[in-house]
Amino acid sequence: MKAKNVNLLFASVAVLLFCFSCFCISRINQTSSELNNCRNHILGLKENMLRLKNESENYHQNLVQVMNQMKYEITQAASTSENVAEREASSLNENEILPNRFEDLRFFLPHLKTTGKIYPDVATGRGKAGVSFALGITTIDRRNHTYLKQTLTSILSRMTPEEEEDSVVIVSVADTDDYLNYVVDMVKTKFKRQVESGSLEVISIPTFFYPSVLLGKKTIEDSDSWQMKQTLDFCILMLYAQPKATYYLQLEDDIIARKMYFTKMKDFVNSLTSKNWLFIEFSVLGLIGKLFQSKDLFDFVHFFLMFYKVKPIDILLDDIFLVKMCGWGEHIRHCMYRKKEARVQYRPSLFQHVGIQSSFPERKQQLKELYYTCCREWTWTVLGLTCQGR
Repeated sequence: MKAKNVNLLFASVAVLLFCFSCFCISRINQTSSELNNCRNHILGLKENMLRLKNESENYHQNLVQVMNQMKYEITQAASTSENVAEREASSLNENEILPNRFEDLRFFLPHLKTTGKIYPDVATGRGKAGVSFALGITTIDRRNHTYLKQTLTSILSRMTPEEEEDSVVIVSVADTDDYLNYVVDMVKTKFKRQVESGSLEVISIPTFFYPSVLLGKKTIEDSDSWQMKQTLDFCILMLYAQPKATYYLQLEDDIIARKMYFTKMKDFVNSLTSKNWLFIEFSVLGLIGKLFQSKDLFDFVHFFLMFYKVKPIDILLDDIFLVKMCGWGEHIRHCMYRKKEARVQYRPSLFQHVGIQSSFPERKQQLKELYYTCCREWTWTVLGLTCQGR
C-alpha cells in the first residue's frame, strides 16, 4: 500500500512537471511569435522610411530640374531682351541710351513685347547720378487736394547744402498731361534752384507701360486695378532711380519730414555694423520711409512684378521678407527672430502722413503715425483720436 502511494505521488509530480513544461513551451512560442511580429513591424517601418526617402529625393530632383528649366528660360528671355535692346539702341540718337534694366519689364508685362523703346519720359532733370541717396515720390492728381508742394518743401528745405548735393529727389507723375504740366510748372517756379542743380527731377510714365485693363477712370469698385497700377508705378520709379544712388528711399506725395530727417537717416545707416539688411523702416505706414540698398532693387522689383495682381505692394514687402529669411520647412516663429537684422526699424518715425484725400477716387485716408508723449509708444491711429495717459 505504501509503495502504491509513492508511485501515485511520483505520477502526480510527473504530470505536474509535464503540464508546467507544456505551459512554458507555450509561453515561449507565444513570446517568440510576438517578437517576430515586432521585428516584422520594424522591418515594415524601415521599408516605409526608405520609400519616403526615395520619394523625397525624387521630388527634390524634379524640383531642381524645374528650377533649372525656369532659370534657362529666364536666361534665354534676358538674352533676347538684350539683343532687342542693342538693336533699338543703335537706332537712337547719340544722346539717348536705352537702359537694359527696363527690358526686364517685357518678361512680366507681355503687352510690352511689341513695344519699342521702354523708358519713362524725363520732363525735367540733369541726369544727376553717383550720389548716396535717391528719394522717390510717386504722385497722381487728387483733384482739389494736392499735397505735393507741401511734401517737397518739407523734404528739400530740411536738407543741408551738402546733403542736397549728395542726393537726388525724383518725382514720378503717373497721371494725365494736365497734371504733369502742373507739376513741372510748380517745381520750376517753387524749387528753381534744385531743378537747375539737378537735385530735383520730374519724370512721367507713358500709358503704354500699363495693361489696358488698368487704364481709364477708376471707381470704388476698381480698387484692385488701382492697387495694381500703383505697384507698377513704384516699380518703374525704382528701376529709374536704381543706377543713380547707393540707397533708395521710397516716399509718397502726402507726407511731412521731421527736422534733420536726412541727417538722422544718414547717421543711422552709417552706424549699422552689418549691411545684410533687406530694408530699413523710417516709417511703419505702407511704403513710406522704406530705405533700400540700390543693388537689391532688382530683386524687389522682380518680386513685386511677379505678384502685382495678387496683393498690394506693402503686403508684398512683408512676403519677400518671409521668402528670403525663412528656410524651407522652418516654423515662422523661428525665422522671426532674425527679423531685426533683415528688417531694421528706426524709431521715432522720420515721416508723418498728412494726406486725408486718398489718391484713389472717392476714398479718404485717415491713417497717421503719431508719437504719443503721454503713452511713450508708436501706434497707428485715426485722425481725431486722443491719447489716454497711463
